[in-house]
Amino acid sequence: MQTADLLERAFPGRRAELKRDIFRKALALFNEQGIEATTIEMIRNECQTSVGAIYHHFGNKEGLVAALFFTAMEDQMRLREHCLAEATTAEQGVKALIYSYVDWVDGQPEWARFQYHARFAVTKGPFKDELANRNTTRNRQLWQWLSTAQQGEALQRYPAELMFSLIIGASESYCRAWLSGRVPTSPKVHRELLAQAAWRSIVGA
Repeated sequence: MQTADLLERAFPGRRAELKRDIFRKALALFNEQGIEATTIEMIRNECQTSVGAIYHHFGNKEGLVAALFFTAMEDQMRLREHCLAEATTAEQGVKALIYSYVDWVDGQPEWARFQYHARFAVTKGPFKDELANRNTTRNRQLWQWLSTAQQGEALQRYPAELMFSLIIGASESYCRAWLSGRVPTSPKVHRELLAQAAWRSIVGA
């Protein structure tokens, strides 16, 4: 249901029904079988459609992986922007980033699991420049927001490209551990502790 909700947000309407179905079946196969082991034929069988229909929407397997990855990325960004809209200080902004990050992982574990696994493939594949451009834009916008918010002067000593990693690092590590089953407790349970730790790691308090 969570996957369907995400896809409905990203691709609403009856005309996008086949695209959503391909996404849904591909996501499940990539997570179950692995990205390398999953073939277009396997996805076709699950969707009961033609290979041509899949290629029409995504070009090839690399295009499908990238499309799934960017869809997850954009959904995550929507939640982040919603949380940031309620923040006025840099501290509130940093904590909003953590809240949105762990809440999204908790709410979309299959997408988050795929996102972690697919990042390397997208980084090294034909869509690496698009990913780099999206990350650069995201980091620049985040830096501009944080540096101009109240308390933003505390962050001026950090390079813009380093900021997101400094803030999210611990939360990402815990989320990966939860998704892999190494820890049993959802990151959402620890969201406040993770948010406080992120802010303290930046201001040194």
